[in-house]
Amino acid sequence: MPVFGQRLRELRLASGLTLEGLAESSGVSARAISDMERGLSRAPWPRTVNALVSALAHPDAGSLTALARQGRDASPAPRRRPAGLPRADGLFIGRDEPIARIADHAASSTPVAVVHGPPGVGKSALALRLADRHAGLFPDGRFHLDLRGGDAEPADLQGVLLRALSISPRQISADPEERTGQLRDVLRQRRCLIILDDAAGEAQVRPLLPAAGPSLALITSRQSLGGLEAVLRVALEPFSPAESAELLREVAGPGAGSDEDVARVAYLCGHLPLALRIAGRPGGSMASLATRLADADRRLSTLGVETAFTVSYRRLPEPARLLFRRLAHLVPGSFSATTVAVLAECDPYDAEDVLEDLVERGLARPEGYARYRLHDLLRLFAGDRLRAEEPAEVRAAVRRRLHRWYLDTTIAAGRWFEPEFGHAPDGWDNPVPLDTAEQARYWLQSELEGWHAALRTAAESGEHQRVVDVAGALHWYSDRTLSTEPWTVVFGLSRAAAARLPDRRQEADHCNFLSWAYVSCENRYAEGRDLALEAHRLAKQVGDARAQAESLFYAANAVRLLGDLETAGRLCRQSLALAEACGDHDGYVNTMVLLGTIEENRGRSAEAVAQYRRTLYEVERRPLSPSPRRAARLTASIYLAQALCDAGRWAEALVAAEAARPLAEEFGEARFRGQAAMVLGWACAATGDTERGQALLREASGLLGGSA
Repeated sequence: MPVFGQRLRELRLASGLTLEGLAESSGVSARAISDMERGLSRAPWPRTVNALVSALAHPDAGSLTALARQGRDASPAPRRRPAGLPRADGLFIGRDEPIARIADHAASSTPVAVVHGPPGVGKSALALRLADRHAGLFPDGRFHLDLRGGDAEPADLQGVLLRALSISPRQISADPEERTGQLRDVLRQRRCLIILDDAAGEAQVRPLLPAAGPSLALITSRQSLGGLEAVLRVALEPFSPAESAELLREVAGPGAGSDEDVARVAYLCGHLPLALRIAGRPGGSMASLATRLADADRRLSTLGVETAFTVSYRRLPEPARLLFRRLAHLVPGSFSATTVAVLAECDPYDAEDVLEDLVERGLARPEGYARYRLHDLLRLFAGDRLRAEEPAEVRAAVRRRLHRWYLDTTIAAGRWFEPEFGHAPDGWDNPVPLDTAEQARYWLQSELEGWHAALRTAAESGEHQRVVDVAGALHWYSDRTLSTEPWTVVFGLSRAAAARLPDRRQEADHCNFLSWAYVSCENRYAEGRDLALEAHRLAKQVGDARAQAESLFYAANAVRLLGDLETAGRLCRQSLALAEACGDHDGYVNTMVLLGTIEENRGRSAEAVAQYRRTLYEVERRPLSPSPRRAARLTASIYLAQALCDAGRWAEALVAAEAARPLAEEFGEARFRGQAAMVLGWACAATGDTERGQALLREASGLLGGSA
């Protein structure tokens, strides 16, 4: 028996303590004390020796310190302790909250924690920082096993860990099941930290986990290891912009660059810790680095993160690899399984299964309901794999199929709002559900960037009629999202496309659509007027009275906003007469609303009130299409309430505003909802309900951008 162990046993017995009694008073496990006394642990850590000296409370207990030092000096130095901790990087930013959560979890009855996230997010660094920061929680040792993403065999790792725990190789069982029990018995009696780094799956780590007891197993993995029960899961995300900037400045040292340059580099690194550490290496300026990183084709090689991504990619089965790399066809942003199914030519449910697997592996992340997103650097990596593994003709065919699907679905969804349709096409055979207008609106909004990109591609490819058809299907839908979507782009493309086609009637329509977008979305009144007058010229050229009436309506509204109310009124009356003559009831009632607005702008509130009431009467009397009826009823109701407020007829205004509010909520567009809340707020405040009035005005201010 070595001198330290013999002396420890003598002092314990002289103090009248059992192994369990000394363990309880010192915090060192009974198994660890037994190993020391039997000579299995000949060089205990100073922290452990100090705890034993204090617990023994014997006059000669201090001699243990010198004996332990002699034992360490006599121990052969060249051999590295099995499962020893790697050297931790001294530079570590943030992550205080997850480290504190894991440390708290160490006190639970079966402490197992899984830190998971995408490659390069800093999982291993967090585990090593916890081992350093909370060393005192684990007096019986801190151990690290590199599982190498599945390459390391659990049986071999069990042997390494048992030897690290000072179990003689001759005592380690050859049977894997017995070895699992042996490892758990040892850990049950000790307070250790076991870091299982880069685990590939549950089967690899289960034989290495402690049973109930004081030891903590901390697993890092690109997967969440959902098959493990009763574990703490900590999902690591990329850094915040502030944390990214701090890390970059710490790595790069003094004079790293301006705040703007540092923020730009952090953004181009996707706030990924691994990329930030590589990017911040001293040498060169942040400004020049930002310039290099701005080149998407060079960004991955500049940052040196491709190797980490490749490891995860190669672990995927081939169907998942195909789907992952084809995600590069999508524009940046969130995407659905249905869209991905078009890329992979598979069932949406199969696509969803693969996407969930990518989420589990840290290669994608969920976003909102049934949608997903790729990290920017992973998107670039997917593009590299796509170009390397699929021929150009295959890539082109997939893009064409995706764009064709986007535009077909956009037309089908837009038709829900068109007067001539009001539903999806008969026999609609597409995984996208378009059974209601609300479903159509959801798809158009959630897939906005995708169908916009497809429309731009069609325009660039010279598919002029296709562009015109898509924009035409969205004409009435555009009223509902005029404050959130760039309609000048959509109708600018369609107007240019229509000009290249022989149908001048069609060109007039799209001049009108762009006129509306200029006036309603961007306050470009003069350009809107000129386009509407050009549409009138074209409509007159082909003898289309309905198109003439519509163009005069748009011109009148633009001229009104330019301040020429006399001309606006004249154009509006001409439009009204043409609409009546050709039986355009939809256009007629919307022009009546505009006439009321012109009267209101002239300061003639009583006349405006009468005009809006006549409009509401005509809305109920005439055979209108659903969308125009809804729009005319809504605008006439809101403007009637506003005119009554302007006239000081508060009781009537309150009734009118209460009627307008649900119409605006049903319509859904923020501007109309804000206007309805504003006039109702005015009416409530003026009729004595101050509290409700103030609440409504605050709501209106939020919807209208603070202008209420």
